[in-house]
Amino acid sequence: MRAMILAAGRGSRMRPLTDHTPKPLLKAGGKPLIVHHLEHLAAAGFSEVVINHAYLGAQIEQALGNGSAWGLSIEYSREAEALETAGGVAAALPLLGDAPFLVISGDIYVEADYRQLSEGLLAENDAALACLWMVDNPSWHAAGDFGLVDGLIQLDGNPKLTYANIGVFQPAFFASVPAGASMPMLPLFKQAIARRQLAGRHFSGVWDNIGTPAQLAQLDAYLNESHA
Repeated sequence: MRAMILAAGRGSRMRPLTDHTPKPLLKAGGKPLIVHHLEHLAAAGFSEVVINHAYLGAQIEQALGNGSAWGLSIEYSREAEALETAGGVAAALPLLGDAPFLVISGDIYVEADYRQLSEGLLAENDAALACLWMVDNPSWHAAGDFGLVDGLIQLDGNPKLTYANIGVFQPAFFASVPAGASMPMLPLFKQAIARRQLAGRHFSGVWDNIGTPAQLAQLDAYLNESHA
């Protein structure tokens, strides 16, 4: 299975840190956020990774190169302007192949065996076009995103959980995205939910979405303490 890391966002809430540095290259625990993903992917046996970029993307390519430093092969999907999440994945489909693939946002941190985040999920529900990982609602998103009932994502449900920005997707999930279009994931999620084609799993491990300088500082402190 191939993996894609979403790294094209501007990271406006991270300013001024992102004025001259792309968000995925901001450091926590002594290494860039995106490098934590690459290390976890390599440890889980992944070998091929696709990374999209737009804002200051040349810095990402310069920092990561072809991925050989982590035993990986990295290909880049270059966007002149960020195409949002669904648009970015759709634009990268020629690099991702015909099999299901793992998608991870570059601005999250998660401690997990990435192979467990990817293997066998769609086989459990052969009608599903995607399987999302859901986490307990963080304090800054107490209302959550979706319900999770009997392995299927629902618009409603009690309690609601938060989408972890990790999922396994069939290429067909993005079939309705026009070529070159900028599009978020939510409309596609709603379409798949209506057709009972969106599966989900609850993840209870260490996870965080790094959206502000304060959250980055908290993650940095956690990593420095826990990995000392």
